[in-house]
Amino acid sequence: MINARVLIRPKEGILDAQGKAVEKALPALGFEGIEHVRVGRIVELRAENDERLQELCEKLLANPLIEDYEIEIA
Repeated sequence: MINARVLIRPKEGILDAQGKAVEKALPALGFEGIEHVRVGRIVELRAENDERLQELCEKLLANPLIEDYEIEIA
């Protein structure tokens, strides 16, 4: 079995409403000088092998039209 982590983020140029909301809230919470906030998600899983992880990402975990993903094998 292998441990894998899939990092999923909005593609560059795609509106990230959640990231913008976090960015706008930062100054009110005392965090200055932070910009270009992007919010994504992490999916951790165990698999027998990594042969079909890319297919899994493209068919289920990420929307390839608006998201990029990166697979990390541990």
